[in-house]
Amino acid sequence: MDERKIQTYTLVSAPNVTGENFIKLLNIYRRPFAALVNNPAEGQRMKKLGVRHIVEVDTVHHEAWEVPGLPIGDVYLFEDSLPLCCRYLQMVRSWTTGTIFVVKTNASPRLIYKALGADHVVHTNTRQVSFLLGAAPGQVLEEVLR
Repeated sequence: MDERKIQTYTLVSAPNVTGENFIKLLNIYRRPFAALVNNPAEGQRMKKLGVRHIVEVDTVHHEAWEVPGLPIGDVYLFEDSLPLCCRYLQMVRSWTTGTIFVVKTNASPRLIYKALGADHVVHTNTRQVSFLLGAAPGQVLEEVLR
């Protein structure tokens, strides 16, 4: 019996600086990941950050939601818009059995995210998010995240 573990990709929606810093960390740690975007301009912005795998989705037409070709593991949704984050949650819950994190910096309600399938809703007032990957504070050079 072949017991090799299938490599999964972390899926990240990074519409803000905090999410961008998280993408930089994933690159530093060489973790396989893909960026979740809903328009070509956002995809280009992700490519400029060094993202190799882009999952572009149509968030308007529910019938167009397709499972990406990459095996998805954990999902990190950095909130910039409550409606968009909710739409992403509805979409990705069926794509993974991994953990789904919503990372928010504002006072939007948490329970809506939990009701839509988020496993963890994290509120942070900092742009330093290495704690999400289990890194100790100061373990990552701050210059890299500027």
